[in-house]
Amino acid sequence: MRSTGPVVAAALVFALASCSTPTAESVEPAPTVVAAPEGLERGEIVSSMLLGQVDIGVAYLGGTATKIVYRTTDGVTGGGTEASGTVFVPKGSAPPGGWPIVSVGHGTTGVTDECAPSLYPNLLGTIGLVTPFLERGTVVVVTDYQGLGTPGDPAYLDRDAAAYDVIDAVRAARNVVPDVGTRWGAVGTSQGGQAVWAAAERSGDYGDGLQLVGAAALSPAADLTRFFAPETEQTVPRQLLVPYLYEGLHAADPSAERADYIRGTFADNVTALTACSDLLGFSKADAGAVLDPADAFPDSADASDRMTQWLESVAVPTSRTEVPLLVLVGERDDLIDPQWTRDAVAEACALGDDVELRSEPEQGHAELAANGIGVDWLVERFLNVPTSTTCAR
Repeated sequence: MRSTGPVVAAALVFALASCSTPTAESVEPAPTVVAAPEGLERGEIVSSMLLGQVDIGVAYLGGTATKIVYRTTDGVTGGGTEASGTVFVPKGSAPPGGWPIVSVGHGTTGVTDECAPSLYPNLLGTIGLVTPFLERGTVVVVTDYQGLGTPGDPAYLDRDAAAYDVIDAVRAARNVVPDVGTRWGAVGTSQGGQAVWAAAERSGDYGDGLQLVGAAALSPAADLTRFFAPETEQTVPRQLLVPYLYEGLHAADPSAERADYIRGTFADNVTALTACSDLLGFSKADAGAVLDPADAFPDSADASDRMTQWLESVAVPTSRTEVPLLVLVGERDDLIDPQWTRDAVAEACALGDDVELRSEPEQGHAELAANGIGVDWLVERFLNVPTSTTCAR
């Protein structure tokens, strides 16, 4: 695990001392690209450790938690990489056919290693999507995502990386808990909503050997292409998301400069503003209130176009999925405009997807009340209850 530091690492400047005699030019060795895992290598366990300290809810239900590191595919390079996560097992014995399993995509926690949910008993808040499934006799696995808690830079919002992480987490859990069956579901919030949506789209080709029953995307970051559009209000939550968006852009395009997106007082306080906590937490809102919105906005048309093109490249949907989807929007969401999500659902419907769109008039972004809706919907998929699509046929 690399050492932790500021959200945006400082550039390293190398000065060559002048010499009276010529010297051979040094050549940096090309980075080694590890081959992508194939077949049984996907989800292969690198390390695992049963955790002695677990969340009080997990302990009350008699469940266990195991920290894992597993092999997966790098969504940026297409090579191989590792991801960490946590596997939760309910009390009791597996039912005939094996435990059902749910892969959870967590919302944004941060972009440095100390923000990996697996380091915390409560998964930095994501435990609320774990215990309801444990109570229903379901194994749960929560990935940290590529580069968060493992070597390498986080591939923030990279849809391929997220899909691989979510799917291979299921394979990894099956390697740790042999009594897990092949039927699995996915549920995620915000960033995790985009992750499980992407996993549903890739399940047909990348999820071979597994049977996905459905994916529930709660307040998903499905399509943020209009994030910096002139008509988009730059709310405090949106300002606070900009450093994360820059990190995702920079992972895909290392030539992107932070100063093109983050400046002034915002840049001076970026480490504190992106500390591991709820994106909409009071401390961040208070800090954001004294910031100039112009300091968290592209400073040129070229910078804006570069960001918009990257946001387009990570948006979902991209292709038809054969499994049902639940997409939940809170109409009071001031981070992800509900209309952006409705438009993404309309695109999915046009592709032929089976989507149930749930609109919650009193909910904001990724509220706890949404968890119960997602859990109940996914349980119905395991029980083969017919879906209630809202797509017009």
